[in-house]
Amino acid sequence: MAFLAKSASLAAIAAFATLSGAAAIAATDDPPTAVSADSVQPIRDAVASPNRSENFRQRDSYRNPVETLSFFGLQPGQTVVELWPGGGWYTEVLGNYSRSTSPAGTRLIVAAPWERGLNAIRRMQTSQPDLWNHIQLAEFPAPSGTTNPTVAPGSADLVLTFRNVHNWRFGGQDQVAENFRQIFSMLKPGGRLGVVEHRLPEEMDSALEETSGYMKRSSVVAYAEAAGFRLIGESEINANSRDTHNWPRGVWTLPPVLRGADQDPRRDEYIAVGESDRMTLLFVKP
Repeated sequence: MAFLAKSASLAAIAAFATLSGAAAIAATDDPPTAVSADSVQPIRDAVASPNRSENFRQRDSYRNPVETLSFFGLQPGQTVVELWPGGGWYTEVLGNYSRSTSPAGTRLIVAAPWERGLNAIRRMQTSQPDLWNHIQLAEFPAPSGTTNPTVAPGSADLVLTFRNVHNWRFGGQDQVAENFRQIFSMLKPGGRLGVVEHRLPEEMDSALEETSGYMKRSSVVAYAEAAGFRLIGESEINANSRDTHNWPRGVWTLPPVLRGADQDPRRDEYIAVGESDRMTLLFVKP
């Protein structure tokens, strides 16, 4: 079954400059525009909530959730879809936000492969139902004929995915194309797609996209545009100039994973780099 569509007007998109003094890059003649301080405050409150996991909170300085979600245009009253939530880092923030702004009609759907992709969110809901049971779960990508909940076509105002395009790429080019096609379908006309992804410099070997966890900006934009999206803005809020993109175990060499670092004499170097260099891209469904 599919979730019923819920009407909610698209609000203005936050310019990164509004919060940090750095310029957002307008990609077309339809750039993001600044949101009001009143619209940003619920995001700040969600990030500052005491119910967030302390180990998650320690990643805030690398992931910049207030600035990132403001840039993507998160607003009360939207139907928001988070794709492939992993351990639930952003789900905690978005769950706090959607619960606090629910009187305005905000709705949060978390979508991933039906079993393993949603297990962390199910554990959140089981352990703290009062905090997280309002989050709806859906299958994504949705195979033909599935009987599990899916995101209804034309129902979402804002779709967000954080550090996942490389995972889709590991499934092959056809899988990436299908995922972006399904995202395009679930959005309303004028709906926005926000993507944060580990960035592979354009001059580096594209074959690294198949193994390293990094993706080229040109590749992500090409996938989105092939599905019908237009790029309307990008921000450097999640950039990291210390990342050289050529680590022995790919992006997972760096925090927070630090794969294999216990036996690696360069461990302190990896920690000093911090989390990966990331692109932050905003697309619209025309």
